[in-house]
Amino acid sequence: MLRHFLTYKTLMWMSIVALSLTACQSPSSDEAQQNSTPPPAAKVDVLTLIPQTVTVITELPARTVAFRQAEVRPQVNGIIEKRLFEEGAEVKAGQQLYQIDEAPFQAALQMAKAELARAEANIKSTKARADRFEGLINNKAISQQDYDDALASYLQAQAEVAVAQANIKTAEINLRYTKVDAPIEGRISRSNITEGALVTAQQDNALATITQIDPIYVDISQASKEILRLRRQLMSGKITEGDAAQVTLKLEDGSTYQHKGELQFSEVNVNADTGSLVMRAKFPNPEGLLLPGMYVKTEINEGTMQDAILVPHKAVMFSREGNANVMLVNSENKVEQRLIEVKQSIGHNWLVYEGLSGGEKVIVEGLQKIGVDAPVEIEVDTESTSLETKE
Repeated sequence: MLRHFLTYKTLMWMSIVALSLTACQSPSSDEAQQNSTPPPAAKVDVLTLIPQTVTVITELPARTVAFRQAEVRPQVNGIIEKRLFEEGAEVKAGQQLYQIDEAPFQAALQMAKAELARAEANIKSTKARADRFEGLINNKAISQQDYDDALASYLQAQAEVAVAQANIKTAEINLRYTKVDAPIEGRISRSNITEGALVTAQQDNALATITQIDPIYVDISQASKEILRLRRQLMSGKITEGDAAQVTLKLEDGSTYQHKGELQFSEVNVNADTGSLVMRAKFPNPEGLLLPGMYVKTEINEGTMQDAILVPHKAVMFSREGNANVMLVNSENKVEQRLIEVKQSIGHNWLVYEGLSGGEKVIVEGLQKIGVDAPVEIEVDTESTSLETKE
């Protein structure tokens, strides 16, 4: 009987183990069935690329430079008697700024005039003597030496008259230089001297500085490789050059300057230290808003590009090495990664130079839900011609 009881107990345990194994195996089979079912396709928004004509705008750093600047210095020695301008005011070309004591120069002019009068009186007597000796030498009444001496005295008297006349002109110029005038029109700085100060001709320290800021120059720095790229595109016909390169200015506070400028010239030598060259633009500045030395940003209209491909900033990803890439939806509705080349931003978009062509579909929304070769479902399809190309 004990043996029958043990057999019965053993059979019960075996049944329980079998049921447990069956219970454990059943969910595993369900999971395997679920894993074999492909995940649903993620929904994404795409942009169908349509080649279009765009205006190529390049943003570059720049500095404002005075149109003209002149340092006012005295041309003669003397004591400053008066200052005849208000510091910081606008002055006209030729306007008197300082008055130097003119008494010594008036005296020098009078002395030069007296020397001229004496020379002119002397020339009369020497001329008469030379004429008289000319008649006597023909009759052999005087020696040749006497005649030569008389003629030399007359010629010397003529030279003395010329010297006296030159001294008068010099004295008049020096007297005129006692009035220190503005060489150019513009805004004058503070005065570096006061009345009673002694100044010397062409001294190192300027009396004041005049700066003309209407119009005003803007010096633009551009990398030589970018100049090379632009010229190659112009040569290949990818970019059509306009009649005149228009320049727009952005000020330090982010606002856009109301007047447009125009490129004047470009340097021909590349700076060996920075690898860049300087272009100069001229802007009207009637309000005096722009001051020399200000940091600004310029937007240069380089021309028009035909068949350009634009991709929104949010659709482009960059690797650690700086390589740009996008995600595309291919003909099988699967995700494809593509390496592209971008060099320039236009509005809120990248201008693509290599890697994409018209008709391809770039994913712009839903990038966080996809992976390479994953199936996707296009929910919204927009054409790239609807992109905004301005800030």
